[in-house]
Amino acid sequence: MKAFGKILGLVVLGLLLIVVAGGFALTHLFDPNDYKDEIRQLARDKAHVELTLNGDIGWSLFPWLGLELHEASVATLNKPTEPFADLQMLGLSVRVLPLLRREVQMSDVRVEGLNLNLVRDENGHGNWEDIGKPLPSSAPATTAEASPAPASTESPAKPAAAERPLKLDIDSLTVNNARVQYSDARSGQSFSAESIQLSTEAVHDGVNIPLTLTAFLSSGQPVLRARVELKGEARFDRALRRYQLEDMKLTGELSGEPLAQKSMTFSAQGQLLADLAANVAEWNGLKLSANQLRALGELHVRDLNSEPKLTGGISIAQFDLRKFLDSVGVELPAMNDPTTLTAVELVGRLEGTKTSLALEDLALKLDASMFTGRLAVEDFAKQALRIQLKNDKFDADRYLLAKSEAAASAGAARQAEVKSSEAAAISGPGTSPLPDAPTQVAWSNDKLLPVDRLRALDLQADLSFGVLTLNKLPIQNAELKTNGQGGLITLEALRGGLYNGTFETRGTLDVRPAVPQIGLDTKISRVPVEHFIKHDGDTPPVKGLLTLNSDLTASGNSQKALIDTLNGKADFVINDGVLVNANLEQQLCQGIAMLNRKPLSGEPRGKDTPFQELKGSLVLRNGVASNPDLKVRIPGLTVNGNGDIDLRVLGMDYRVGVIVEGDKREMPDPACQVNERFAGLEFPLRCRGPLELGARACRVDQDGVGKLAGQALSNRINEKLNEKLDEKLGDKVSPELKDALKGLFKR
Repeated sequence: MKAFGKILGLVVLGLLLIVVAGGFALTHLFDPNDYKDEIRQLARDKAHVELTLNGDIGWSLFPWLGLELHEASVATLNKPTEPFADLQMLGLSVRVLPLLRREVQMSDVRVEGLNLNLVRDENGHGNWEDIGKPLPSSAPATTAEASPAPASTESPAKPAAAERPLKLDIDSLTVNNARVQYSDARSGQSFSAESIQLSTEAVHDGVNIPLTLTAFLSSGQPVLRARVELKGEARFDRALRRYQLEDMKLTGELSGEPLAQKSMTFSAQGQLLADLAANVAEWNGLKLSANQLRALGELHVRDLNSEPKLTGGISIAQFDLRKFLDSVGVELPAMNDPTTLTAVELVGRLEGTKTSLALEDLALKLDASMFTGRLAVEDFAKQALRIQLKNDKFDADRYLLAKSEAAASAGAARQAEVKSSEAAAISGPGTSPLPDAPTQVAWSNDKLLPVDRLRALDLQADLSFGVLTLNKLPIQNAELKTNGQGGLITLEALRGGLYNGTFETRGTLDVRPAVPQIGLDTKISRVPVEHFIKHDGDTPPVKGLLTLNSDLTASGNSQKALIDTLNGKADFVINDGVLVNANLEQQLCQGIAMLNRKPLSGEPRGKDTPFQELKGSLVLRNGVASNPDLKVRIPGLTVNGNGDIDLRVLGMDYRVGVIVEGDKREMPDPACQVNERFAGLEFPLRCRGPLELGARACRVDQDGVGKLAGQALSNRINEKLNEKLDEKLGDKVSPELKDALKGLFKR
């Protein structure tokens, strides 16, 4: 037995020596480079690709099945001269015996100089789509060869064995200087990844695989360049269809045209998981940064194989949005307050699908304001924006666009004109000439609306504010509801409380035509009028509680264009008011002194005139408001007026009549005593000048006063005649006859 064992051992040793010697002889005496043409033909017939081998082929047989290719390329059969892939060197080796157990045990795998060129032509066909497809002429032959194949006679166990996944075992994987390029002839888009470097440690099923990937990415339209580096530990279990990337850290730098040639450094970290068996994917411990921006969160996606649904949360730490936008090449337009957008913070819950994304339970801090509610894009393709927000206090004026230099210069010129007229009015109230009609345009030509964006807008917005400051007006409990689609934006309501009064506005903005069209219906109830007409802290010309109803239309995309095309109608009432720094009693005194032909003993001082009611209606035609029925109720006086307000230059031109209603008390100056002959007469005034002056722009109409002199004289004569009739007739005639005789003298 001992001799038999010794003999058996010698036989085995001999066989091994023969195998080794045969492998040595095969690998050293057989040169695969002599069979390149046969290998190319085999690739055409079996893999349906055009394989070009310009370099040498190295190989080993046992115990490693090794292969090393140099300067090889692969093309499709229909374009054999246009390779979609080439490489400088591919080296790998596989243990032979484990292959019999469907186990792939590989040593180091190295790929040098891999170049993939993916092209989509004008018809939308990609060159990679023909990989492995035979030429059309050879298709029937292939079918003919395949058709005689007999029905499967394998035992049922064999397919089950074939379905068993391969067990992968690689010592390491290294890819050096790889390049992938994609171009689309139809869209003109191009993308590339260059200098790709990938290295891993041992690759095994079910264990962590440390990896490092670096690359330079770029796109053609627009021009973008990025440097990226990815590190982490990959883990996969193909039997469970579970893939993970733990401790993932992606860092890089981005620059290009969209960033105005500035650069953005970015990073992303977290734990990634894709469980295809459960149809879920997760990104836990999410950390993002982009220049000054820092964010934390988590993302979960379910139903991967049908309609993916996203849930998660995100928190963005407070950052300076202005600096961030400037760092990525976004230039904000000048705002009224340059300190806005310097403190922005956001927390919210994410929900989304393939076509939508929503921020639920949103808390957004914007400078000194806090918004809560919901922001959503319901359809990415339609840009369907949905907004439901509540706010504590928001000053919208701070975020409005600042005036351009041209608008500021025009505004300064008009203010100088107003100041000049105001100085003349104060220097000689009642006696100085009428102020000149203003000529300086009061409105800006700056563009107001982003028309192109509004035409594509699909919007539904519902906002509420504790206090909304708009045009320096603090609106209490403001509500804003609007929707827009297809270029037609409807303001369903903008309402709120204002200085113990209320207001409400409805309207439409139609940007479908070349020139935007605007319509507004406004209702104001008992709001102090001075807050609408005061300017830069100046004293307003009128005070009182305004009630207004208006229905207006306009067209254009600037303040000036809108005012120039303003049309519609309005009616207004101002109750319990005051004409500031202007006293109609003084104007009346001046007129009566002229009728009495007495000089005033002193120049009357300017003071206020209280009134009970000021009302009228307006008809607006191309920026000019005609007011035919102005009425002012003042104790002892009635004031009627008619005239125009030119909104284009904020000027007025009025003719006003002041009627004494029986207040015959002596005035402070004896030259303007009111007696019976002046009762019921309408004393004429003329008001002309900048609207800001109010009644300070009014003067006695001397031509009209001259006409009143004759009427006053007639009243005086009638008065004397009536006295004589009463004296002569006494009680001799009936009262009816006496009244008839007095009436003859009036004629």
